[in-house]
Amino acid sequence: MYKHSILILILFLAGSCNKSRNEAKNINNPETTTAPNWTRNASIYEANIRQHTPEGTIIAFSEHLQSIKNLGVDIVWLMPIFPVGEKFRKANQKTLIEEIDDPEARKKYLGSYYSIKDYVSVNPDLGSSEDFKAFVQKAHDLDMKVILDIAVNHTAWDHNWFNSNPDYYTKVKAGSTPWNADWMKAHPQFYAELSKKGYTYPIEGGETDWWDTADLNYENKDLRAEMIEVLKFWVKEFDIDGYRCDVAMHVPTDFWEEVRKELDQIKPVFMLAEAEEIDHLNYAFDMNYGWELHHIMNKIAQGEMNVGNLTGYLDKYNNQYKPDAYRMNFITNHDENSWNGTINERMGEAQKVMAGLMATLPGMPLIYSGQEVGLDKKLKFFEKDTIEWHESELRSFYTTLLQHKKRNKALYNGVAGGELNILNTSSPEKVFAFSRDNDGDRVSSDTNEFEFSSAIDTNGLTDLYKNGGEEKLKEANIELGPWEFIILTSKP
Repeated sequence: MYKHSILILILFLAGSCNKSRNEAKNINNPETTTAPNWTRNASIYEANIRQHTPEGTIIAFSEHLQSIKNLGVDIVWLMPIFPVGEKFRKANQKTLIEEIDDPEARKKYLGSYYSIKDYVSVNPDLGSSEDFKAFVQKAHDLDMKVILDIAVNHTAWDHNWFNSNPDYYTKVKAGSTPWNADWMKAHPQFYAELSKKGYTYPIEGGETDWWDTADLNYENKDLRAEMIEVLKFWVKEFDIDGYRCDVAMHVPTDFWEEVRKELDQIKPVFMLAEAEEIDHLNYAFDMNYGWELHHIMNKIAQGEMNVGNLTGYLDKYNNQYKPDAYRMNFITNHDENSWNGTINERMGEAQKVMAGLMATLPGMPLIYSGQEVGLDKKLKFFEKDTIEWHESELRSFYTTLLQHKKRNKALYNGVAGGELNILNTSSPEKVFAFSRDNDGDRVSSDTNEFEFSSAIDTNGLTDLYKNGGEEKLKEANIELGPWEFIILTSKP
């Protein structure tokens, strides 16, 4: 299916004389970092509660917390748990439920998680407020943290603000064309109401197809104040540990900075931006998305890019981001799975080696619901589509990888981890080699058809997956087959 490349991951232990970045920067100093200390060796799990269990409820999902903890996960990110709008609810990307004649047929469409009808309630399809409070407590008892996914750029059309506070919403600018006018003309009921009230979709200009939502106007100071109270509500009343903020780049950065200041007065929180804006990581957010790395890994797996693209990205990463800026590394998530394909469809046999890169390069690795058992279907976004759980060797694979991240200081997040050192190889387009070093712990990684020009000293190192990699690397010249990889570590 793909042109073969090879990714080899090698973890090395160096002598303790190597200087740790922790010595150069105090990770507990709030003037130099915002991330809570409990994030330093953390991995994150995105939970799609609707699809995770046959029941699709908070209570049912809570029964999976221990198995998620066992993977080596510390932070659970819950996709939005809020009531979903009914007005102009999507049945699919081109159809609204109002356009379906049969009322019974409409019932199976549950709408987008990100079309929020009420910011301070729990979706009754998922459970009650009491269920959610008990869930957070159970997670905390397991020494796990919970962050809540929220979309504050827009609301559902039937949010009560639409009537009580119409100035909270963006109006179509005079002389401009409403977003996606051709589509609206093909959907007369929607178009008539939209044009009558003068409102527009989020992001005027054709960047989205969010027809089920209305854009919020952050030039309105009252909206800002009320939204800050919303974000404080879940921290104060339910003791959540932070937020994953949907399309954070479409909300002003100064708003997020004000939010962060208010939340940290309640408790230290962890903030994840669905964005790649560098200035977000100055203060407002602790981590953003590694979209570019994700796309490069996809294209390497598909034979459309090579190691040069990866090293170029990492060089840019080092130059643009501060040492304590977290990036989220992933090979799938809810958007990728539903819209762009399964891991198998995008990465094929390269899945494991890309997962190894995800967990050993600087950044926090993400696991999405079902990834640990090889989820091999695109989950429907607007209706119930339960994940099929079964035994899979991938669970053991990911457990070994993420549990090792927790132990090996070279793999810690931000300044707590080891710096990335890209190693020279005889085939820079085919071979990727790196090391990370921290308090004696070291990590290295290599890609593509790979030969060492001289033997590597592997004394004291163990192959993490017990495939005899340390013996192979003692040879002056070795070859590995397509997508084979080695991880060597001093911490078996």
